[in-house]
Amino acid sequence: MLPESYQKHFPVMLQEVLTCLKPQNGKIYADATFGNGGYSEAILKAADCKVIALDRDPAVLPRAEEMKKIYGSRFDFRPGQFSDFSSLISEDLDGAVFDIGVSSMQLDEAERGFSFNKDAALDMRMSQSGLSAADIVNNYDEAEIADILYKYGEERKSRQIARRIVEARKTAPITTTKQLAEIIYGVIHKKFNEIDPATRSFQALRIAVNNELEELEKGLKGAAQRLAPGGRLMVVTFHSLEDRIVKNFFNENSGKSKGVSRYMPEVKPLDDVLFAECSKAMAPSAEECALNKRSRSAKLRYAVKKATSSETRKD
Repeated sequence: MLPESYQKHFPVMLQEVLTCLKPQNGKIYADATFGNGGYSEAILKAADCKVIALDRDPAVLPRAEEMKKIYGSRFDFRPGQFSDFSSLISEDLDGAVFDIGVSSMQLDEAERGFSFNKDAALDMRMSQSGLSAADIVNNYDEAEIADILYKYGEERKSRQIARRIVEARKTAPITTTKQLAEIIYGVIHKKFNEIDPATRSFQALRIAVNNELEELEKGLKGAAQRLAPGGRLMVVTFHSLEDRIVKNFFNENSGKSKGVSRYMPEVKPLDDVLFAECSKAMAPSAEECALNKRSRSAKLRYAVKKATSSETRKD
C-alpha cells in the first residue's frame, strides 16, 4: 500500500507543464522524476501516448504498479536515477519532464529524515541506500561540512554551524533531525514569521547526500540527447542553484551567452547547438500557491529541440 503522503501529492505547475509540453497522440514522453505519478498520469490522460517513467526511490513502486494496471503498455516504469537517463531510455522522445529536488511525499514521511519539522533518523537518501546525512555530519571534518553548507545551502554561518556540529559529536553521535536542528538553532536563533534557520543547512546536506546538482546536469544532457527533433524538455526547480543550472544549460545549448555560478558544477554544453527555443522562468499562479505552499518557490523552464540536428547520439 502506498504511504498516505504519496496519495495526497499534487504535482507542481501541472497545467503549465501540460501547456508547454503539448502531449499528442502516438508520441513518447519521459517523466524523469515519477514520484506519485502526477505528471505521468496527466500526460497519459491528455493524449493517447506512451510515458516512460524513471525514479530511484523504491517507495514509488506500488504506485508504478498501480498505473501499469490502468494504462498497460502505454506506461513503462524503469527504476533508476535520471543521471542515467540516456542508458535507461533508448527510444526517441517527443518530450521529457523533470521535477527536481525532494518530493512532497519524501518530506511528509518523517522516517526519511528530510525534514527538520519531524524528528527522525538523520537520513535524507532518496534511493534509501548509500551515504546518509548522518554519515556526513559524524564523519566529515569541520572544513568539509562548512563547505557543503555554504556551497549547497548558501549558508552564511556555515563555519559556525560546522564547528558546533564537530563539538556536539564529540559527546555523542548526531543521529536525528531534531539533534541537528537544535545545533543549528544554537548558532542562528529562530524568529517568528521568518524562514526556519535550519532550512539552508538541511537543503545543503540533502543535495550533498543525493549528489543532486551533478545528477541534474547529467540528466539534462541525457534527455537532450534522447529528444527527437522538435522534442520538448520541461524542468521544474525549487531553488536558485537548480534553476541556474537549467538556465545555463538551455542558454549554452541554444547559442546564448554563458552563465557562471561558483555554487554549482560547470555545465558543459553538448557538441552542437540543440535548442531552437528556450523559455524564461515561469512562476506558479497565485491560486496554486494559495492551495499548495510548496509551489511558491517553483520555477518552470522549457526548451525545444531544433527541427534538425547534426548531433550524434552516444550510448
